[in-house]
Amino acid sequence: MSETGSAVGYAALPIVAVLVLGVPDFQVSLLTVLAGLVSALLALPLGPWIEHHRKLPVMIAADLVRVVVVLSVAAAAWFGLLTYWQLCLVAVLQTVARMAFDAAGVAQLRTLVPADRRTATNGRFETALWTANTVGPPVGGLLISWLGATATMLLDAVSYAISALLLRGLDEPEPPPRPAERNRRRDLTAGWRHILAHPGLAALFGNSMIFGGCVLAASPLLTVLVLRDLRFPAWQYGLITGVAGLAGVAGSMLAAPLVQKWGGRRVLLLAGVGRNLWLGLVPPAPASTTGLVLIAAADFLLVFFAGVFGPVFATYRMDATGDAHLSRVVMAWSVSSRTVPPLFIAAAGVLATMAGARVALAVLAVVLLGGIALLPWRAEQGGVDRKS
Repeated sequence: MSETGSAVGYAALPIVAVLVLGVPDFQVSLLTVLAGLVSALLALPLGPWIEHHRKLPVMIAADLVRVVVVLSVAAAAWFGLLTYWQLCLVAVLQTVARMAFDAAGVAQLRTLVPADRRTATNGRFETALWTANTVGPPVGGLLISWLGATATMLLDAVSYAISALLLRGLDEPEPPPRPAERNRRRDLTAGWRHILAHPGLAALFGNSMIFGGCVLAASPLLTVLVLRDLRFPAWQYGLITGVAGLAGVAGSMLAAPLVQKWGGRRVLLLAGVGRNLWLGLVPPAPASTTGLVLIAAADFLLVFFAGVFGPVFATYRMDATGDAHLSRVVMAWSVSSRTVPPLFIAAAGVLATMAGARVALAVLAVVLLGGIALLPWRAEQGGVDRKS
């Protein structure tokens, strides 16, 4: 429910900023930057705190925080009191709540699901995520057109409220939380220390930062290339995006059967290589049907292998991380995923300004290929060899 609401209202805050407040482009971009960087800073101490408390109340509280902050936008707009800085605060608090929800949720899921069912379960979660994010944005766009951005945010708030109510019905016992460490600084960095001490997790951490940074940096450049440089119509660009979303759904659904047939480690490596291979098809694409097919194929294959990779990676991380560290590891991963990509985005933007979108995309494709070396190739690094 919460994923569906988030997907439907994914662009509501920027749209409110543009249509209701009329802010300039720079401030719209700043809204996204603040949501990522400031939320990462605020969420950092939450990882240890969540680790040492029961997880289900944290998840419910995170949903309720999102209900309140999203409703505050609609209420302020209704009374004519909405400001740009309120939108910034809401964006930050929404993101912090999402990070807390995920850190607690992964740890909670690990206690609910037997080890031999984790890949299948993570695959279903991934399928739900891809489905919501494929269907949600177009539906959200239609609702915003019909009802307005602030009215659409009411639906987003309702989805979080339903999520909280559903979670309250979960009565499975949790293992008792571990007591906090006396050294708070060590507790704060325990997630990263656990990642770097485990060869397989450390390799996947580097690979994930490169993949996430390159893909997020490539997204706006792809828009520029397709719509401005190649002059494809907007509906064709939307078609590329929609097909890619379906690829993510298909990949996530195939993850568990592939692991059952070939084993977790082999699928992890295959999908890890597969998701890094295809961006290089985009820069040479001509302004013709062939170019459109190349770009669509690149996007489809990248997202398909990412859909396969996600559940297998999630299972690997669960298996490689005990209950005593999982929330902190997930939070450390989440914080890094929100602070590293802006560096890639900034560098790619500067390069695109100097040499054009094609060159910047080509460089990102080469960096992605280099990220393949950071997969856990050594056999002793594997953590999901079983067929689960």
